[in-house]
Amino acid sequence: MPMSDAARVACLSRAFLSSWRYHPNLTLDAKTLCMKASRGKFRRKVDNILTNHSGTVKILKLNVEDEYNTFHYIDRWLQVADTPGIEELTLTLYKKYSFPCSLLSDGVRASIRCFELHSCAFHPMADLGSLRRLTNLALNSVHFTGDELECLLSNSVVLEQLSLHDCNKIRFLKIPSVLKQLSYLNVIACWRLKEIVCEAPNMSDITLYRSIRLSLGEPLKMKRLCLGRWNVVCYARAELPSIMPNLEIMTLSSGSEAVNVPMLPTKFLYLKHLTIQMTQENLTPSNDYFSLVSFLDASPSLETLFPTFEAAARAVEHNHDCLKSVEIIGFSSAKCLVELTCCIVKTAASLERLTLDTLRGGYDRCSGESNKICCPVSEAVLKEAPRAVVAAQRFIEDKVAPTTKLNLLGPCARCHSIDGPYAKLCVVP
Repeated sequence: MPMSDAARVACLSRAFLSSWRYHPNLTLDAKTLCMKASRGKFRRKVDNILTNHSGTVKILKLNVEDEYNTFHYIDRWLQVADTPGIEELTLTLYKKYSFPCSLLSDGVRASIRCFELHSCAFHPMADLGSLRRLTNLALNSVHFTGDELECLLSNSVVLEQLSLHDCNKIRFLKIPSVLKQLSYLNVIACWRLKEIVCEAPNMSDITLYRSIRLSLGEPLKMKRLCLGRWNVVCYARAELPSIMPNLEIMTLSSGSEAVNVPMLPTKFLYLKHLTIQMTQENLTPSNDYFSLVSFLDASPSLETLFPTFEAAARAVEHNHDCLKSVEIIGFSSAKCLVELTCCIVKTAASLERLTLDTLRGGYDRCSGESNKICCPVSEAVLKEAPRAVVAAQRFIEDKVAPTTKLNLLGPCARCHSIDGPYAKLCVVP
């Protein structure tokens, strides 16, 4: 039941009100409280709800938006909410607010499993004490130093997942070896972070955006990798087969590729799923799709391939017996791209599904739902898309095996029609 409906029913039913006061999961923000009134009313509602649920909350999501001027109320709300027995805590606070570590009492540290903190300062020290059940830690736009985070991590010995987003004070991150269960690391938009030294012995899944020096104690355990930075395709092909030979899933996102990748003898023997996103508009013909072809040659176990880019290509005569699914985002009528697609169709004997999407960047589509519209696209995309469809029908369609399902996606007939009712919403000049 939505929070607003629960509050209305509680006003009418004593039995429901009694039960409601023991409801353990609370989401408190302007949306769930249906706030269109004054700041004072928002504060009173949150006050009443947390007071009535004192000592019973298991999961709390509290989003304090600036316009409600609740700075002086946060301490009291957190003291009510942070009680022994709480298991999940998600707080979006003020950037100038410093989360008081004293609220992480021994009782709270003994029960909390998931801790997510947004938009504030956080300064844990060595005497914090052990967070004995904490498995998931996420810090978003939080100010802390590398030493402070290391103190927190050292006290969270059962941690399994760590996410850092837009944390711009940290320059160096060390993940201690005591985190034997830590397997997932996500670091995005931490602009000042230069180096990560990970000594956790079972790290297997990393997402990392920006050019950050990464040192892994046990790189052979790596199964999934998502990297985003300049020249990452070249780097991944040249370096990663020897560093992380057991990768199974890899996503590479590059804004620029300065050099071509030669055919190399090293292999990704276990790589099954590969996504390559090259977003630069002015890729030179010399770069082509040679990087992609090199990956195809190096990945004999590849099952799915999702390339997103728009340059020329070279092909190799190599059979891909495991490749089952290929999706090319931004498919165009460029001769070299058509040739590459034909090469994939010819060499992938086990191919079950081929998707050629003429829109670039993986735009969301309405999927035929009447209450939705597709994302906007540029006029250049709308002009090229019909040519891409014709090229696919003329040169590729008859080469696709009967056992392969071909999905050829042009612009949406409803949303992307220049003369249609959605034209002004969907066409970006």
